[in-house]
Amino acid sequence: MARPVPDDCAALVEDLVALLAGRRFVALTGAGCSTESGIPDYRGAGRPVRRQPLQHAAFVREAPVRQRYWARATVAWERFAAARPNPAHEALAALERGGGLRGVITQNVDRLHHAAGSARVIELHGALAEVRCLVCARAEARAALQERLLAANPTWLERTAALAPDGDADLPAEGIAAFEVPGCLVCEGPLMPDVVFFGGSVPADKTEAAWALLDEAEALLVVGTSLAVLSGFRFARGAAERGLPLAIVNQGPTRADALATLRIDAAAGLILPALAARLLRGPAASLSPR
Repeated sequence: MARPVPDDCAALVEDLVALLAGRRFVALTGAGCSTESGIPDYRGAGRPVRRQPLQHAAFVREAPVRQRYWARATVAWERFAAARPNPAHEALAALERGGGLRGVITQNVDRLHHAAGSARVIELHGALAEVRCLVCARAEARAALQERLLAANPTWLERTAALAPDGDADLPAEGIAAFEVPGCLVCEGPLMPDVVFFGGSVPADKTEAAWALLDEAEALLVVGTSLAVLSGFRFARGAAERGLPLAIVNQGPTRADALATLRIDAAAGLILPALAARLLRGPAASLSPR
């Protein structure tokens, strides 16, 4: 059920409806789509980066970086895995079922689009639900690894910490050096969540799939991302270069604001349900809940 849309946003929602109605469109989503599910982002509305993001190259090269990550991620995993889709995810899934939304390109690693029922999702940065060995590439479910992490560190969950981006936690450095990290079940190599951390490269097949999805679109809807990193921004830029209308729903400025056809500075969980209600029920639908 859509929340009432404030008067200062209602006209913009109508503009968004007019822009997307009758057009095939693709959604490009970021962390702001999941904050209402309790998963923090790196950049809030008008706020600087709260903490230094984990660097992909450092994780691959440095055992202490991996140890620190897994120590924190072990504390955070149950809360991260318990996160559920919010109205923004549900609205996108409904729009896809309705036929206008062709699919979702997401920078998120939380699988909440899948949980909401979205069928066509391209995960640019992978997903925390899986891990891979850095030596033999064997995959393992993150939930299964959690059991092994706790078996090796049976008192670790006695610690409490705030949930942080990347599925880890803001855990003090004390005691992390004693944390034991299990290796791959096949070759005992180091394990990495099956994601692209900051500074890493999006796999070519995912990039190609995202461009192919955009080829089907007559408009691009950007949701909950500042587009600060190139992996997402290039699709906004590409849409503009193709002459496609570009709509942005985000709290705070984005890197593509100058390219946008329409910009709405508001929460995704407020705007997207109203958009879905209007597009799926027709012009007579109200922006207030029924």
